[in-house]
Amino acid sequence: MIVPTLYRRRYIPNELICLEDDIILVMQEDLIITKWDTLHPRKDISRGLSAYFLNKGYKISKVYNSKDEVVYWYCDIIQINKDSNKNTVIIEDLLIDVILYEDGTIRIMDLDELCDASDQGLITQAESTYALRTLDSLLNIIYQGKFDQLQNLVNNAEQLNPLPTF
Repeated sequence: MIVPTLYRRRYIPNELICLEDDIILVMQEDLIITKWDTLHPRKDISRGLSAYFLNKGYKISKVYNSKDEVVYWYCDIIQINKDSNKNTVIIEDLLIDVILYEDGTIRIMDLDELCDASDQGLITQAESTYALRTLDSLLNIIYQGKFDQLQNLVNNAEQLNPLPTF
């Protein structure tokens, strides 16, 4: 298996970043799990693990501080753009985020950014609708008490060795 190069595309701010330092722990047709350190030093968080559910439209991240304590679970609404000719996977951040804190609090963020991106023509109406439907799907998993099934995939992957690169 040839491990693809991962990229993160954001619309606000507009950027495309190669995730070359992320370590891929799991690579399946519909799931990629990575281990990473923050791209820029931060006081609140330092590293994490992320599960990209490629066919579901979300990324679930377990985020740690510098003391290796879980700060929160961070969920991004995403869409995937694969290019097999270039062996790349571009994870496009569709702006909406859900944060689950250790005390059980849930926070939905950046709906205003989704509106701004749509108003500015940075994303299409279809992408905006997809983002909202995916958010609804993720919230249903959370509210039905099934989020632990997603967390377990991340927690189990944490014990794995990285995939070899070819």
